Amino acid sequence: MKKYIISLSLLYIVMIASVCGQSFNAKTIPEATVTSLHTAMQAGKLTAVQLVQLYLDRIEAYDKQGPYLNAIIMVNPKALSEARRLDSLYKVTGKLVGPLHGIPVIVKDNYDTYDMPTTNGTLAMKKSIPPDDAFVVRKIREAGAIIIAKSNLAEFAYSGQFSVSSILPGYSRNPYDTKRTTAGSSGGTAAAVTANFGVIGLGTDTGSSIRGPASHQSLVGFRPTLGLVSRDGIAPLAMTNDTGGPICRTVEDAVRVLDVIAGYDKADTVTKRSEGKIPQTYRQFLDKDGLKGARIGVFRQMVMPKNSDPQVYALFNKALDELRAAGAIVIDSVRVPQLDTINKSFDTIPQLRRDFNLYLASLGPNAPHKTLESIVKSRQFHPYLEKGLLDAIADTLAPEAHKGWGKNLALRERLRQLLLRAMDSTQVDALVYPSFSYPPRLIGDLNTPSGTNNNALSPPTGFPAFSVPMGFTYGVLPAGLQFFGRPFSEPTLIKLAYAYEQATHHRRPPESTPPLSKKKHKAVVQ
Repeated sequence: MKKYIISLSLLYIVMIASVCGQSFNAKTIPEATVTSLHTAMQAGKLTAVQLVQLYLDRIEAYDKQGPYLNAIIMVNPKALSEARRLDSLYKVTGKLVGPLHGIPVIVKDNYDTYDMPTTNGTLAMKKSIPPDDAFVVRKIREAGAIIIAKSNLAEFAYSGQFSVSSILPGYSRNPYDTKRTTAGSSGGTAAAVTANFGVIGLGTDTGSSIRGPASHQSLVGFRPTLGLVSRDGIAPLAMTNDTGGPICRTVEDAVRVLDVIAGYDKADTVTKRSEGKIPQTYRQFLDKDGLKGARIGVFRQMVMPKNSDPQVYALFNKALDELRAAGAIVIDSVRVPQLDTINKSFDTIPQLRRDFNLYLASLGPNAPHKTLESIVKSRQFHPYLEKGLLDAIADTLAPEAHKGWGKNLALRERLRQLLLRAMDSTQVDALVYPSFSYPPRLIGDLNTPSGTNNNALSPPTGFPAFSVPMGFTYGVLPAGLQFFGRPFSEPTLIKLAYAYEQATHHRRPPESTPPLSKKKHKAVVQ
């Protein structure tokens, strides 16, 4: 039996150097990936218990201390015991239990977990322990993943601008500049992943909530085609738009997650659309030469000098040059003339009351509340939500009974057809635009433009959109490049996003959460 006290940075240096033959100096901060960790495990250099403890130490050091990122609602008290179970199985069989064996995952706290509360960020749901896992959570557990923590969110996933909730005092903070926002609503997941509190993360996206936080934290965020990933067991905001997806540090890790979570689920009928459209593995599309000959359409309606920060605008134009340098044919630009008119024509029809009441019913007899109205009456929610929640419960019509429901459906279909026509006529493989046309705002600032470009195309159409790091403005503020594609064109988007990532390597970890010293790591006894 040996006692291990291992520095996270030292572990990575030994691990990656042994795999890649590289040398590192003290300032190097390698970031672990699923592949590198599994290589280390199979080489006998790392156990799941060691790995989980290393991440737990980082959460303890940086989430409620130091930079005080405030990204974590709850650490999983059973994470180490699950790691021990996986280590035992590996010792006996010599095989990893699945493609995410031993990988610590940050899960947004609107995904049901049968062994931990799922609060949706709401104090009224503090003691709500669902009867079973969300479909996606069950799939990642079956693949060997370890849920290390549940992360903070904009309560009820209600805002794409910030991540604040009544379950956790204060805002989640951006690790690149802790005075600035993480975006929302999956900001806690993104802050935790970029700060290396876990290897991969799960977010949800109704309007912008995967791609926005990914962009603000120099991460990869996949909003998949609506119908590719089940929403069963995810607290809803608006089921016409809601979807889950990965938030990761690399495209490859996001693809590994997508391989696990994509597919039909009888509990979510929209996933029927995915049948016959999912390859055996999405990893086959990780092609570093994937941009060669690709036709990329520039969607300048999302980025013009008059409505963009000058540094973001310059960075985007530089990204176009990077796409060309990697072999892409850049079509500048592709337009949908009616876009603004269509987006302004949608009626606002609340879906929260109907959708959330169905979710509460799924929690069974032990649910702390049976209706959204009961939660509102409890007053156990953040004050900024009050008007929205009161409006939601006051509207007693079913969403489909509203006069504007049919009009909205027609506008969505019109937008789909116009986008497909624009892409087909220019023969482009994907459209690109900045995920945000402005940098992350200061926490509490709701006056300067947020610059989000995330909610205009993908949510109303249901088409996929991936955000990848595009670089930094003002030295330290991340920006994201968004690849938008046709329905179920994830293979194409993966190829393009991976090739861009490999050609540029824009991501760098935040300075606020450096590697811990040996003294700050706890002993792990084997």
